[in-house]
Amino acid sequence: MTDDSPEWMHPVDEELLRLLRDEELFMPDQLAEEVEPRAPQVAYRCRELAKYGLVTKHAMGMYDISDLGERYLADKVDPNELEPQDDS
Repeated sequence: MTDDSPEWMHPVDEELLRLLRDEELFMPDQLAEEVEPRAPQVAYRCRELAKYGLVTKHAMGMYDISDLGERYLADKVDPNELEPQDDS
């Protein structure tokens, strides 16, 4: 994450994306064991990342990195250009 990251992104987001990619961890409780925020904050961040298409929600409380998230980690996506997706 850089100084020009969008307001909706938090410093832990990139770490969460890397964990979802590398460790195949899906549940916020599992992710919270690996990062600083507590599980409720991790769950919120996962929902936000899903809202912007960087992760995919498979079921309640189960997430995986999306193709867009993979491209973000490869520096091929500018998060400032992402818009929240309408989930209706």
